[in-house]
This record gives sequence, structure tokens and C-alpha cells, in this order.
Amino acid sequence: MTQKLEVYQSLWAMELRRPGVPERPMEENFRMAAEAGYHGLCIDPAVHEIPDFQELQPLYREYGLKCMVNAFPAKVEELPPLLDLANSLDASLVNVIGQVMPLTVDEGIPVIRQWMADAASAGLPLLFETHRDCTLNDLYYALQLIEAVPEMRLCADLSHYVIDREMRLPLSETDRQYMRRILERSDCFQGRIANREQVQVQIDFPQHQAWVQQFRDWWAEGIGLWRRRNADDATLIFLCELGPPPYAITDANQAELSDRWQEALKIRSWVEETWSALA
Repeated sequence: MTQKLEVYQSLWAMELRRPGVPERPMEENFRMAAEAGYHGLCIDPAVHEIPDFQELQPLYREYGLKCMVNAFPAKVEELPPLLDLANSLDASLVNVIGQVMPLTVDEGIPVIRQWMADAASAGLPLLFETHRDCTLNDLYYALQLIEAVPEMRLCADLSHYVIDREMRLPLSETDRQYMRRILERSDCFQGRIANREQVQVQIDFPQHQAWVQQFRDWWAEGIGLWRRRNADDATLIFLCELGPPPYAITDANQAELSDRWQEALKIRSWVEETWSALA
């Protein structure tokens, strides 16, 4: 058997949020993702949204798409019902973007261990996302927490830490080593490109090309590390997640400056090329 790459699209990233333009019907989003060749769609539920997301089960079956769950528990005890939702949708994995934000590492350790125990009881793989305004809000805090809990695994959305630490190019050796430690612990990667002041930039604009190359280098490094430490039959999920406004920058008329759908397809092609090259 050989290792596999599966690329998912984010359902949240398919929202339009354009004034005067209705959102696409949910079935159209599923059809678009399936026809574009994505392996799955990722959902982003909080506990109060569980009934709405449960209604997507027939669409996953109809369009042959797999499910990934970005779970948003606002309290420690809110993860189990989100895990139940993930199991009902036969999710490939659950990625926690926890709204529980301890100030110290010592306070964070029991939160992480409780959620890991909950996931083990549910029989689901669990990752923790490198994301602002959540449990792993800050790069430095995350580095300390993964050292304190060596068995926790990450989902790397590196855009948040670039803007969180206002990183500069070329990277300092310190930043390079810190990000490598994140990559070494990451079992899923997300497709978004940031610079030191904007969390999501347009990937074709000439002024952003240095950062585009840096992210492509990080993804190649992270994928290479993943391939070396995982079994021959392991599957890596890469999630394209170009968010709608206000993630996406808009002009005075609230029109986006680029086509996120096409950008996601281009990012997917880059990652597939990287995967093939590393093979």
C-alpha cells in the first residue's frame, strides 16, 4: 500500500457574503466540490449548530464526499456532542478550534488531555488547530503546550502565526525553527497564505509572491516530515480554506479582490505537485 493525499474544501470557505447576492443552496456547494474533484468537505460547527449540520448527512452520501469537522467547543464539556456529530457524519478526523483559552500552560494541560480522552472514547482522531482567538492563540504558547503534552497533534494553519507574530521575510532562524517544530507535530495542513499584516492575501498579486513561496516551502517541508513519520497506508488531509469576507479583502463596494474558488483550486494543484515530487 502507498500513502495517499486527500484534498478537502471548506464549506465555510464557499460562502459568498456579497451584498445583494444570495448564498448558494447547500446542495450546489456539495455538487461544486464533488465536480471539482475534492475528496471531502469540512464543516465548522459549534454546539448550537449541531442540528443544522446533521441535515447534511444525505448530501455527503449523495455526492460521495468525505467529512472533516472543525469543532468549536465553547466549554470543555461541549466537545463530546460535537464528536457525536462527527461520528454521525463518518468524519475522517476532528480538528479542535477551542474557544476555551487558558492563560497559562499549566491551566491548558488538563483541557487538552480531557479533549483527547473524549476523542479516544469516541474513536476519532483529534487534532488541535494553530488558530488565533482559540486555545492555541499564540505561537509561543502553542510551543510550550505541545512540549508539555507530547502526544497532542496539530492541524497547521500557519497563516495565523505569521500574522500573530508579525513575521518578516526573510525568516529569522528563530522563526524558522519555531515553525518547524509546529510542522513536526502537524498531521493536517490548511491552505491559506498570509503576510505579516494580513491573514489572507491574494495569491496571484505580485506583491505577495515572496509569501506565496514561503508558504509553499512550509507545506512541502510539513508534508515531507509527515510522509517520513507515517505508515505506508496513511492518508494526509490538506484543507483548502480561503475564508469569505472579512477574511477576504474587499473594495469600497464590498467586492472581493480575487476569485477564492479559483485560488483554492490553484493551491490544491500546488500541493498535489508537491506530493508527487516528494513521492
